[in-house]
Amino acid sequence: MWQEILSKFSRHPAQEKVVRLLLQKGFRVNSRGRISVEEFEIPHSQIAEYLNVDRRVVDETAKKIISDESLKIIFSNLRVAPFLKEIAPQMGLGVIVIEAEDPHAPGIISGVSNIIASRGISIRQAVSDDPYFSENPRLTIITDDRIPPEVVDEIKKVKGVKGVTLY
Repeated sequence: MWQEILSKFSRHPAQEKVVRLLLQKGFRVNSRGRISVEEFEIPHSQIAEYLNVDRRVVDETAKKIISDESLKIIFSNLRVAPFLKEIAPQMGLGVIVIEAEDPHAPGIISGVSNIIASRGISIRQAVSDDPYFSENPRLTIITDDRIPPEVVDEIKKVKGVKGVTLY
C-alpha cells in the first residue's frame, strides 16, 4: 500500500519527502489542502523549512492529495497519537523496547504480551515502527508497572526477538 501511495509521487522526489513526513507523523491534509493535526493547521512554510524544500512543493503536494480520491481518503483520516515512551519513567510506567529479527514476522507482539500478562502487568500502550519507513523498526511497550529485569530473559526467548532494552 505504501509503495502504491509513493509511486504517485515518484517523479517528484521533493513531494515524496512531504508525503513520507505526513505518513510518519500522522499529519492530515484537510479539505482546503492545508496540512493539519486535527483542526490545527501547520504552516506549509514550516514543513518546507523542516524538509529543506520550497514551500510551493508542500502546496503542490497537498493539492495533489486532495485532487486524488484515494489519496484524499487516506490523508484526510491520518491521526497523531501520543507516544508515552519519553515520559513513562517519570510517570512510574515501564518501558520495554523489542528489536525483531524480521519485523514482518508474526507472533512477536503476542509472545511478548503473553509474558507480560503472565506477570500480572497491564500493557498501556504498544507502538511498532512501520518497517516501511524505519530502517531499524522497534516495538515499544509501555506498561502500568515497571518490568522486572528477569522478564527480559523470557522475552529474549520469544521466536523472532533479536534484542530487548528495558528502561
